[in-house]
Amino acid sequence: MFDSKKIDIKKIKKIAQEFIRKIAPEAEVDVLDQKEGTVFIEAKVDDPQTLIGPGSETLLAIQHLLRVILRKTGGGADKPYYIDLDINNYKKKKKEYLRELAVTTANEVALAKREVSLAPMSSYERRVIHMELKERGDVATESRGFGPERKVVVKPVDQS
Repeated sequence: MFDSKKIDIKKIKKIAQEFIRKIAPEAEVDVLDQKEGTVFIEAKVDDPQTLIGPGSETLLAIQHLLRVILRKTGGGADKPYYIDLDINNYKKKKKEYLRELAVTTANEVALAKREVSLAPMSSYERRVIHMELKERGDVATESRGFGPERKVVVKPVDQS
């Protein structure tokens, strides 16, 4: 079981700040929260697109490197934990957009009674769509395709 009391937030913030400021010297870094083995870190920068990159690839790479650095340096915890790095609320806004997309698509599918394929997405993005629609009884979701071409398909449920 994960013990969040063992995490040294000050140490994590210091290491994260030093690392991110090597990429963006003006960055303001803060540790927002910790839940169920995940530490949420927010960075505010002047040019967020540089740190986010196309398809958020750069953000995911920075998050991975930060996680490796924190694990190598001890990072202030006895047990492993995950890092969720967000830049200028990009992930939060993306999640809100995906939820809206899911609802809009589900409404369209329920009305037209035919399936709709969404654009290829990362596993995280697909999960947001699936989770948003899991309670709906009029539509179902499934992932189709492989690798970077994997996408969510929203389809009507026959209620006869």
